[in-house]
Amino acid sequence: MMDGLLWALVTVVCYWGAQSLHSRMRKWYSSPIVIVPLTLIAGLLLTHTSVAVYNRGGNLLTDLLQPATVAFAVPLYRHYALLKKHAAAIVAGVLLGSSVAVVSSVLILALMHASPQMIVSMVPRSVTTPIAMSVSQSLGGVPSVTAAFVIVTGIGGSLIAPHLIRLLRIRGPVAKGVLLGMGAHGAGTSLAYEWGSVEGAIASISMIVAAIVTLAVIPLWRLIM
Repeated sequence: MMDGLLWALVTVVCYWGAQSLHSRMRKWYSSPIVIVPLTLIAGLLLTHTSVAVYNRGGNLLTDLLQPATVAFAVPLYRHYALLKKHAAAIVAGVLLGSSVAVVSSVLILALMHASPQMIVSMVPRSVTTPIAMSVSQSLGGVPSVTAAFVIVTGIGGSLIAPHLIRLLRIRGPVAKGVLLGMGAHGAGTSLAYEWGSVEGAIASISMIVAAIVTLAVIPLWRLIM
């Protein structure tokens, strides 16, 4: 247990250090979502520590996701009028984003001749990890594989999003929030809050709506399969 607690402490220290570095450099490669995972992976490999040992303490940090997610209700309440005003646009954007995420996942793996189990493991990659793993398990996928897909999607999306926003000249906070919340779920929402409370609130509701949409289409996916 002590080894697990030590790794939990290492994770927190790594994040604090990476966040401090990123606040000064503001480069994509200095982002905590890049530095922390790579540092921890290197540390586990160098010390020959198993993931099971890491999770003894890492699960304590994972449990904090639940109250952190509930805390998203505060900015949602503060910006309720704005959310209500743009509700149609948010729902439409998330529906389209969810559809593209599911279809692209299936097509990419189908072209790679992946197994049906691998395909259903990737289908829920664009929602937050706990829900994605539950969806994957209900469809007959591999939750651990799904978690990996979700992490890659979140990290990749949060790294690509700023460049995409500049390229497409997206200036509205609502559009930015929907893009980050739908495209990069938790990691994107965290980045959105760095840009502003409005972007963060929109990203939060987009992430929630994406999860609801994914849960709603499970019965349809089962019928298709």
